[in-house]
Formats: sequence, structure tokens, C-alpha cells
Amino acid sequence: MGICVVTGANRGIGLALVRELHARGRTPVAVVRHRSPELDSAGVRIEDGIDVTADDAARRLGERLVRDDVDLLIHNAGVAVPDELDTTDPSAVRRQFETNALAPLLLTRALLSRLRRGAKVALITSRMGSMGDNGSGGYYGYRMSKAALNAAGVSLARDLAPRGVAVVILHPGPVRTDMNPNGTLDPGSGARALLQRIDDTTIDTTGRFLHVDGHELPW
Repeated sequence: MGICVVTGANRGIGLALVRELHARGRTPVAVVRHRSPELDSAGVRIEDGIDVTADDAARRLGERLVRDDVDLLIHNAGVAVPDELDTTDPSAVRRQFETNALAPLLLTRALLSRLRRGAKVALITSRMGSMGDNGSGGYYGYRMSKAALNAAGVSLARDLAPRGVAVVILHPGPVRTDMNPNGTLDPGSGARALLQRIDDTTIDTTGRFLHVDGHELPW
């Protein structure tokens, strides 16, 4: 059985995902910039010092995993900078694009040779990237970056299908994290629900944009 790679796994949803995968008897690999005491105590393999926005991040991660087969790749690392029309900061928008949209694309490409037939790629996105579900405006950089991630996910689903690799694009719901302190769902429950959606994904259903509860979201 191959490994399960999770980015942004030192806290929040990412940490909960590696814990749950470990509890299932899988082999999670936590990819992080910095370790945390909670991650150190999780008993999983850690690949630290990886800033997903760095120019050499994809190459370095590919080199570290060159002898591993990857069964599951979960792109969880993300950043959100609240803004309004009159406060949008171009540098913050670029940082969100690089972290939320470009990094998952480049890391997937770097690990392409390690993704076995039957492997899955999961993109942790947000319904805030949905144009059909935007009823409140604002959050320009975050919404734009997540919409770009969703677009990349659909293209990845098309391009990876001939390799037998399925892709799912997931909104995690109101999980309580540092990014969303008012969330009503604890990270453990959120992680289990996300993994259920990943388990349900097949090559026949690749490329769907799903709420964590299983219903499809509008693009």
C-alpha cells in the first residue's frame, strides 16, 4: 500500500486528516513548513521545511518522495486574507493565488510519476470559490484563488483520468480551525467526513465539486 500525502498538516484539518489516516492503518506523510508539538506526537512521517509557495518546493518534495508510491494526495495547505473592494492588497492576492491555487497544481505535477493507477487527488477548496454561490461579495483574493483552484481541479480530473487517477474538489464545511474559529464542526469530525467523500470518489465520478456532506456545489 502506498503513502497518503497531506499538505498543511501541522494543525487544523490537515493534522486531523493525518491522525485519522493513521488510525485507519494507512501511511500518512505530513508535508509542512514547520512542525508542531501536536504533529510530532501523531506518530506519522513528517516532511518539514516545505513552503509550498517556494520556487523549489515541488522539486524538493518530488525528490523526498522519489521512492514512494502515492495512493492519496490531499492538498490542504491554504491561506485566507479577508478584504473588501477598497482594501484589496495586490501582494495578499498574489500570496493567496500562489498558496491556494498554484502550489497544488505544481505539487501534483511533481508527484505525477508517483501516483499509481487507482490513486486519488483531493483539493480542499471552499464554496467561496463558487461564482454561483456568491451572495455576499468581498474576500476578493480568497474567492479568486479558490475559483482558480476549482478550475485547476477540473483540468486535473480530465488529464489524470487516462492514468486511472481520480480527483475530487471538496468544501470542508464549517470546521473549527485557526482560519475559521467560529466553525461548528470539530476537526476530527470534519476529517472523517472529508475522507468519506474521498472514499466515495471513483474514476467515474472524478472532477466533482462537493460539500463535505456529499451534495454537489455550483461552480
